Amino acid sequence: MRVLLQRTLGVEVWIDGKLHSATGRGLLLLFGTHVDDTEESCGQLADKAVNLRIFEDAEDKMNLSALDMEAEIMIVSQFTLYADTRKGRRPGFSEAMEPAEAEKLYKRFIELVAASGLTVKTGVFGAKMDVKLTNHGPVTILLEHGI
Repeated sequence: MRVLLQRTLGVEVWIDGKLHSATGRGLLLLFGTHVDDTEESCGQLADKAVNLRIFEDAEDKMNLSALDMEAEIMIVSQFTLYADTRKGRRPGFSEAMEPAEAEKLYKRFIELVAASGLTVKTGVFGAKMDVKLTNHGPVTILLEHGI
């Protein structure tokens, strides 16, 4: 399981030209599942995402978590996090979980992040979305299960 975490000043998810959801200052979590992932992976990464200290404190040091900041969280499914580009010019996705199982883990991940008490908004699993964000810092961190 991979979560590409971006610290943001705001995120908007647009579907078919209409605003679906939006958040203010916080995190964008792009969520992708591997064929071998389980619910256990969801719990570990949800905990890491909300507790990772990547927001600045009064001394301008990254010492505060999303929980400390009462950040807003946008979670968007992103199977392309498992793109295999080792051969050729077209990415392969054989390591990405099949959609039906991936959607279950996506929903579970959302539940676990929401259980933190933070405001959580989402995209729509499987939809073609336009995601607009202002990456603050910029701070972008790849989280993987087991790391």
